[in-house]
Amino acid sequence: MLKDTQGNPLTGTTADTADLYEKGMRAFNLYSEDPFPYLEQAIAQAPEFVMALLLQAYMYATATEPEATQAARAVLDTARKLPMSDREASHAVALQQLIAGNWHAAAEHLDFHNARYPHDLVAIQCGHLMDFYRTNGRNLRDRIARVLPHWSAEIPGYSLLLGMYAFGLEECAEYARAEEYGHRAIDLEPFDCWAHHAVTHVLEMQGRAKDGIAWMESREPFWAGRENFFKVHNWWHRALFHLDLEEIDQATALYDQKVRADSSSMALDLVDASALLWRLWMLEVDVTSRCKEVAGCWLPLADGHTYPFNDWHAVMAYLGAGQSEQVDAVINKLREQADSRNDVERWAYQTGLPLIEGFTAFARGRYAEAVQHLHGARYIFQQFGGSHAQRDIIDWTLAEAAIRSGERALAEAFTNERLAQKPDSPMQLATLLRATQLPR
Repeated sequence: MLKDTQGNPLTGTTADTADLYEKGMRAFNLYSEDPFPYLEQAIAQAPEFVMALLLQAYMYATATEPEATQAARAVLDTARKLPMSDREASHAVALQQLIAGNWHAAAEHLDFHNARYPHDLVAIQCGHLMDFYRTNGRNLRDRIARVLPHWSAEIPGYSLLLGMYAFGLEECAEYARAEEYGHRAIDLEPFDCWAHHAVTHVLEMQGRAKDGIAWMESREPFWAGRENFFKVHNWWHRALFHLDLEEIDQATALYDQKVRADSSSMALDLVDASALLWRLWMLEVDVTSRCKEVAGCWLPLADGHTYPFNDWHAVMAYLGAGQSEQVDAVINKLREQADSRNDVERWAYQTGLPLIEGFTAFARGRYAEAVQHLHGARYIFQQFGGSHAQRDIIDWTLAEAAIRSGERALAEAFTNERLAQKPDSPMQLATLLRATQLPR
């Protein structure tokens, strides 16, 4: 039986289709170039190539979009009718849970899968993505730590594990080690977007904005290519560095010229657009027309059922565009999920709803109410969604709401908290100054 480059047997393949599969895998590993055409060719030539189908299903299922989830279900249904090895059957179990909205069960299944098959790069990377989407910082780190001793530089894909480990370390606030592993990964594979992304997060979390801009500029040829899946997210990160330095015009220009240059309708890119627009709005930039463009793209994606992190970011755009009916529609959908049946619905009701209510109160000028919603919501964010850098928007909005409410004690408390994380940030220093100028 033919094997993948890490030595895992592949059921139903041929030499030619195994090569196509590896090309698709590399595109997926590096988040550069579209992997689907390679997999589709492989499946067309070898219809019983089950691992090609399973990888395709994983990529659809982790896209966090309604149509993609339906596509994942259809692909999995096809795969389950085919002969499978025990390893491949284990993937099918994880996928079934994931597609049903049970992200924790799927990720935990892959914990045990990875222990049995430590060289299964599909399981490692997809499990890592699940840990990211469900905000399990510890497992972002420890999933890789459990298998890394089984790997070496002689095994294809080793650098990818170093990059994933770097990101897990960063999300666990082990910044020095994260930066070290990120650089080690990039030394072995300069086009590893995830490793570059991990180092970028370290610089963001440490408030090293000037270093961050220099880092992004120096490595731009490796991440800003036309087919790079991460290019929009990296432009978003660069905009955050400029905001930290109070370079608002530069951040706005990056939004117009880079973040929305292609008017992408992918949820991942729309999240970045919404989040940057919300920050600019809080800084009193007129973003109404920009929000309307993004809001239109969100309409088929923010369904209140697939992934509440997306719903929350859609609401940011709806609020900025003044589309109250769309905001209320999302809130009503989330309220309907009080009797939750899976992880996604629990996240939606328990976490997504308080966040959306807090942001809605802020946008509608009810700042004291926003403080009440967001102060509690930020402590339950671990249930779903994004990185520390992405979720920082909650604390920023909370601090800004406290200032606008006129409550000096609260404003000072929340701005002091933020400044402690980035003591040299011009943006945070300016925000604290505004808080201390409020009447007692």
